[in-house]
Parts: sequence; structure tokens; C-alpha cells
Amino acid sequence: MALSHMLTLCQRSAAVSSRGLLLRPGSVHVRLAAAPVPEQQQHGPAAAAVAAESPINQQQSRTFLTMACVQQQQRCVSVDNINPAIKSMEYAVRGPLVIRAGVIEKELEEGAKKPFKEVIRANIGDCHAMGQPPITFIRQVLGLVSYPPLFNDPSIPTDAKQRARAILDGCKGGSVGSYSDSAGIEVIRRHAAEYIQRRDGGIPADWQNIILSAGASGGIKVLMALLRCPIDGKKPGVMIPIPQYPLYSATIAEFDMEQIGYYLDEANKWGLDIAELERSLKEARKTSAPRILVVINPGNPTGQVLSRSNIEDIIKFAQRERLVLFADEVYQDNVYESGSQFHSFKKVMMEMGEPYSKMELCSFMSCSKGYMGECGIRGGYAEIVNLCPDVRTMLLKCISAQLCPTTAGQAVLDCVVNPPRKGEPSYEQFEKEKASVLESLRERAELVARTFNSIEGFSCNPVQGAMYAFPQIRLPAKALEAAKKDGKPADTFYAFQLLEETGKHCSRIRAPEVHSRLLTRDLLTISSATGICIVPGSGFGQRPGTYHFRTTILPQPEKLKEMLGLFKSFHEKFLQKYK
Repeated sequence: MALSHMLTLCQRSAAVSSRGLLLRPGSVHVRLAAAPVPEQQQHGPAAAAVAAESPINQQQSRTFLTMACVQQQQRCVSVDNINPAIKSMEYAVRGPLVIRAGVIEKELEEGAKKPFKEVIRANIGDCHAMGQPPITFIRQVLGLVSYPPLFNDPSIPTDAKQRARAILDGCKGGSVGSYSDSAGIEVIRRHAAEYIQRRDGGIPADWQNIILSAGASGGIKVLMALLRCPIDGKKPGVMIPIPQYPLYSATIAEFDMEQIGYYLDEANKWGLDIAELERSLKEARKTSAPRILVVINPGNPTGQVLSRSNIEDIIKFAQRERLVLFADEVYQDNVYESGSQFHSFKKVMMEMGEPYSKMELCSFMSCSKGYMGECGIRGGYAEIVNLCPDVRTMLLKCISAQLCPTTAGQAVLDCVVNPPRKGEPSYEQFEKEKASVLESLRERAELVARTFNSIEGFSCNPVQGAMYAFPQIRLPAKALEAAKKDGKPADTFYAFQLLEETGKHCSRIRAPEVHSRLLTRDLLTISSATGICIVPGSGFGQRPGTYHFRTTILPQPEKLKEMLGLFKSFHEKFLQKYK
């Protein structure tokens, strides 16, 4: 009787619902005279729904469910009544392709037969996951602040102990297990200001303008939220480069702000063209109120390093158009190309004098990138320049609701901004490890660009900095048709095929074809041991009609050679299939 009552409730609910019923794993159902599902509902999240839009009657699908149905109908929260901005946001570097890579890895662990034995995660800038060793000094300080009995270990240098003691002295109760001030531990904020002042040739930096954060992302999001205010009835707009780092598009969607894309100039090493900024801004002002100009330098995903003259032009544009500059400078240590040099926006702005030196600027740094690669520990800072004192008070109030950034992340950031000095016990080893990481990255940056440029249908700008290449790929018409039939953007179609099929297309490739002195053998043997996970260019944005993908340069040299050899071999077979 109870079961009959539940079934009746489910049927009645289905008859009045315009959304249909959601089947959960484990539910039991019997379908009678099933009606066809419209084609547009056969893919994606809609595939989970088994009820049609129209009411259920005797001639249509009738679905009988167990208790799961009733429980679902009684829930207060469904996909239909959550924040719609959350549903619209996307984050490509952890999107469907990466989810599929994770599934494949699980299948391999469970003994599934694949044409490869592992997946190379070239989708995300995760240095240590790709085999980069940690910097000894950083881990020593982190160990000391986390477990103070290590102060008794004579093998740990005195300067590491001094750094750790200063951090602990700045913590309440002398423990990193306590909350810090919302803006971060004062001594670390002071060290960050001193670091910026050294970096910028003596231009003053005020520690009270330093906000420590959980990676650069935490600072970017809280400052973007501060400017989330309609102007004259229009949504606030954020100008971001295209291609862009998906943190920005995802946060803009989450905050229900307006995304304003400006295209980087691929023909000019992904430079930033002021005429394109002006075009983008003029178009955006018809429907939104642009407030922020985001510049990523060195670039992600494009790897460019902006020249000083280009930075000066950008500053003039932002000042003329009354835009707040967001300078994403997390890759400031990662500059590889001869003749390229990192220039901080703050230094250039201050050296230009008034009115530019009075502009509002927010710049960001992280310990996730550079030579450190401490992604998971989540340390970063934002420097806020020329912000109104009353607004800064509101910012501090805003971050106080988040209590404080992780103290472990703050400790690692302190090692970055207050590294060993010449004459201290850790100095030589620290400098050697830092130089080794950056030199290896420089060699890998050169290897990746040259290899892609040697492959038919590819073109790749030099990887001047950062940790990524963003090559363009010209796909045959038959491949474009196959992608359309499969319901995927063409670059996504290509990336899925690369992930699933890489290991099937192995070969023996002569070293000169890979164009690098890193290859010391006359012949490189590529075994069917690896699947490759990249991110399609559509996840970052690209000019219509062009196709790209982002790959990191982070796999260690031998693994990177293997990956590039497999890539080349796969692409040759792909062209044969679709030409």
C-alpha cells in the first residue's frame, strides 16, 4: 500500500512538472510505450532527465520509481533553484577533457587494457605533479614552522631556522595553527613590500598595501568582488585578454559581471594591440560599464612577455579610459627568450610620473609558479596601489569574513620574498636549485616551440615566458565535419582523440626531427606508454575560425621528449585519417 502511494505521488509530480524527473543511480524504473527524447536533450546534463517536457498520459512515457523519486521531489535545492551564475561558469583547465583523463587513470589503476600505461597531464601548470623537485630551503622553513621540534635538528641551516622563528614570532601563540590577521602575518607583509621595492629598483612599497591570499587567485577574486557594482544601471565589465586564463571568465560569470574580451595579436608574438583595446572597449560600453583591465604578463596561456613600450601604452590607455589595472604577474620569474625582460606594471607606472603614477593598480604574485611551483600550498599576495583609504577599509572588512589565508601558504610566500642572502648558509644551494629549475624550463620552452613548428599544420610562437605553449593547428575539412557530427568544437574533438588514441600511434623518431640538444641519442624510441591530456583553445578563447590548444612545458625533459614524439606521430596519423 505504501509503495502504491509513493508511485502515485511520483506520477502526479511528473504530470505537473515542467522539468521532468531526475533518475539517480540505483533507482528502479519500468518504461511503457517510451516516447522519443528530443535530439537536443540527448547529450550533456539533460541526458540525466527521463521525463519529456509535455505532461505524461496514457500514450506517452510512464515512469515508475522507488523511494529515490520521492526523496528527490522533497529536496529544497535542485539545479533549477541554485545561483544561475554558477551554472554558467566554466573552468577549462579542469573541464570535461580533464575529467575524462581522470576516469582513464582510474581505469588503468583497475587493470583496464589501454594502448598506454599512463596519462601525461599537460593541461595544468602543476610543477611538482610533473616531477619538479621542491626547493630545499622552502621545505625546510615549512617543516620548521609546522613541527618546531625540528629546530633541534643540526642538519637544518641556521638561516632557515631564523626565517621560521620570525614567522612563528608573528603568529598568535607562536603557532601556524592559529589564525593570522585577515590580511596576513605582518612580518610577511613587510617582507613582501621589501621584495617589491628591491625588484622595482628602490621604488617604495608600503606593507599596509600588501594583502596575502590563498594563491594569486584569492586576491584576484576578492578585488574583483569589490568592484562588482552596477554603474548607471549597467553591469560592471572586466576586460580580459583572449586567449585568457579561465579563472577570469569563471569569476566574471560567478559574479554576474560582463566579460569584455580583447584579442591578443598572434602574428606579433601575442602582443597587446592598443587599437584592439579601443575597439573592444567601444563595443562593450554599449551594454556594460567597463571597470577593470586585466593584463597577464608573462602570458597564460600564450607565453608572451610584454615589452616596456607596450606596457607604457597599456598604462596610458587605462588612465585615459579610467580603468583599474589588474596586473597578473605570477610568472615574473619565468622569462626565457633572449632579449625578453620582465617589467612590473608598478615600476613602469611610477617611472612615467603623473598622472600615471596616481593610477589605481592591483598586482598579483604567487608561490605556485616561478621556480617554486608550490601550487597546492596556496600562497600569494596582492599589492594595492593608490586605492582610496576608505575603499581599502572596505576591502579589509571584506577579507575579514574569510578569516585569513592559509598560514602554511604565507610561510612559503615568505621564503619567496625573503630568500637566503649572499653569505648565509643556504644561499649557494638555493641559488643552484633555482637556476637549475629555470634553465631546464628555458630549454623545454625552446624544445616545445621548435617541435610544434616542425609538425605539418602547426604554428607556434616562441614561448618567451610562463609555462605554456599555445600553438595554432590547421585541421582538415573532414576533421571539422567529423567534429560537427560528434557535437564538439573541432579543437575539443582533436584533444579527445589525442587523449584516447595517443598510445596507438607510436613510432621510432630520429632526434633531429624533435629539434633539441636535449636529445642526446641518435634515435628516440617512443613506446606506447602514454596518453596526453591538453586543453582545447576554445576553453581559453580564440579568434573565430582558428583552432589552438594549450600545453604546459612542465613534464620533465625525458617525459617531454616522449610526449612530443607521440604528439607528432599521432598528428601524422590524424591527418592521414581525415585528409
